[in-house]
Amino acid sequence: MQLDYLKDLNEKQSEAVQLQNESALILAGAGSGKTKVLTSRISWLIHNQIVSPNGILAVTFTNKAANEMLSRISLQLGMNPRGMWVGTFHGLCNRFLRLHYKEASLPQTFQILDSSDQLSAIKRLCKILQIDPDKISPKEIQYHINGSKENGMRAKDVKTYDAHTQKINEIYLEYEKQCQREGVADFGELLLRSYELLISNETLRTHYQNRFNHVLVDEFQDTSELQYRWLKLLTGKNNIIFAVGDDDQSIYAFRGANVGNMQSLQHDFNIEKVIKLEQNYRSKNNILSAANEIIKNNEKRLGKDLWTASGDGDPIKVFRALSDSDEAQYILDEIKMWHRKGKSYQNIAILYRSNAQSRILEHSMVSNNIPYRVYGGLRFFERAEVKHALAYLRLIANKQDDNAFLRIVNFPTRGIGNRSLESLQDISKINNTSLWEAAKSSYKTPTSEKGISYFIDLIRKIEDEIQGLTLAESMDVVINFSGLKNHYMNDKDGQDRVSNLEELVSAATTFSENFNGEDKNLELTEFLNYTSLESGELQAKANQDALQLMTIHSAKGLEFDVVFITGLEEGLCPHEQSLIEADGLEEERRLMYVAVTRARENLYLTYAQSRLMYGQTQYNLSSRFLDEIPENLIKKINVIENPQIKQFNQPKQVTQSFSHSEYPYKIGSQVLHKKFGNGVVLSYEGSSNDLRVQVQFADAGTKWLALEFAKLEKL
Repeated sequence: MQLDYLKDLNEKQSEAVQLQNESALILAGAGSGKTKVLTSRISWLIHNQIVSPNGILAVTFTNKAANEMLSRISLQLGMNPRGMWVGTFHGLCNRFLRLHYKEASLPQTFQILDSSDQLSAIKRLCKILQIDPDKISPKEIQYHINGSKENGMRAKDVKTYDAHTQKINEIYLEYEKQCQREGVADFGELLLRSYELLISNETLRTHYQNRFNHVLVDEFQDTSELQYRWLKLLTGKNNIIFAVGDDDQSIYAFRGANVGNMQSLQHDFNIEKVIKLEQNYRSKNNILSAANEIIKNNEKRLGKDLWTASGDGDPIKVFRALSDSDEAQYILDEIKMWHRKGKSYQNIAILYRSNAQSRILEHSMVSNNIPYRVYGGLRFFERAEVKHALAYLRLIANKQDDNAFLRIVNFPTRGIGNRSLESLQDISKINNTSLWEAAKSSYKTPTSEKGISYFIDLIRKIEDEIQGLTLAESMDVVINFSGLKNHYMNDKDGQDRVSNLEELVSAATTFSENFNGEDKNLELTEFLNYTSLESGELQAKANQDALQLMTIHSAKGLEFDVVFITGLEEGLCPHEQSLIEADGLEEERRLMYVAVTRARENLYLTYAQSRLMYGQTQYNLSSRFLDEIPENLIKKINVIENPQIKQFNQPKQVTQSFSHSEYPYKIGSQVLHKKFGNGVVLSYEGSSNDLRVQVQFADAGTKWLALEFAKLEKL
């Protein structure tokens, strides 16, 4: 008897679901029904009594996906498949260690540390070991520990090449002892200890290899090196692995994902059957053709071409704006048009490469009373680093602001303990004064704390520095003098936060340009009021129809009727950092592929000729990804050049007739400068007669050079 759900499968899906006794790699393109194939495969195996539920191990990347899988299987079979192991890597490893806690040298009731718990444990250890957080930050230690575990290495296995790394690794060793003593395990420990137990205990390994005849893996392109090694141990030589993934959607290298695992799988399991699911059930053909044309420029891919039976659809609209504010205005106008036509806000999404890009878009939405939601993140003025920077200005503007005082008095860390803060609060309460006044009263007295005295001096120094400066310049002083920028630059994942701080300077510049008053103090007060209003307005409520704003990374797995991909400029998308990283450009192109394939019906690609970055106007080239889309798929919506852009002291715009192929050095190529050394070409600006090149040098940072005088040598 054929199950009803099999009738809904296309030819390739059906082939994958009903594969006989062999391992397979299912190359599932975006919107091709991979979840349907995976769940149908499990149901088919159970229904045909090829394997019992006890003999199946199914691995997903989120609990939501695991629950959805179980729900679909129950619906398809008309029964609850009890005994099946379905879950995330961490969830399954936790289950495994709970069963074999003795063999794993863990207490039966061991506790799991989430990321914040782990950081707290590291801070506690650093205090015991008397580690100066200014020299070695707890977050740096956390990254070292998690990165080492991700690579399957204990502290004793890590090779260090300098005194700094050696010291961090010594702390890692002490952290291992502390966790073992306290009977706790972080997320990385769950996988690593499970792997170590399977490696060392042949009896257990053989038991699970005999049990799990069929191992199925979702989103296989996102597996790390250690996750793949764990899968290999459980699968064994005689078992069948069924991996579903898309190498073109591998965008999490920064989390340890190794797209090369897909090719390793083919080799390690002698997989002859690679089934390509290329029929897309989400997008129109013009959108898919654009995605195909973009991604085919990547060299390291298995290769496939998406297609659909739902028609070509509208051409992709490409909009060239004069500035980022014009770009935001165009997007706003189009959103209003779609909403008037009956399209709900929740079916419209704006995607961007960097979190900082959301600020000007959010401002447009607030100004026009359009409810929005930042998916997978916070709105711009709600982000911690932004609130920290603004708190310095709030305290300077109003010394009675105790909330601002408490937010920044010990951030970045100045070694001020809770007891000292409690003492200040007691003084404040007794004398009915602000915390600032309480701190001043104990300033440099015999009993005053060094950190608090330092903080008072810091605020006074910032006040002196910003005298006579513009609002944007004052914001810049705060970000640098407070130590916020250095604090986040030392954070492995801090680049986004630094970008948000830089965007705050741009926000101050824009505000000043529109401020009509003359009183500087009033301007500061009004700016602070503006930031509060922006963060407090139009907070989309649960289940409220709201526009979706998100980074491209956050958009993976989602789909919308109308999608705007913004900021398509060299240096933004692809991100400038990708040009100096191994395989960085290929990952950026996969990101663009993911972004394009989020659109069901209508796709907009926008870029700005000039963009306010860190309070300064920057002139940009359009993204190379736009050049990779054939003309017949797009409709260009151009604007007239603004003659003001070519004023004295401003760089000339790159003319459309001056194509990328005419540049003397390709973007991304390595060059040598006699003074600055080795560098990578990031972008160009100006015309062919007055061309400037932007180069990121290894030692000298990023510089704009007049090409005529730069005398660069191509490497």
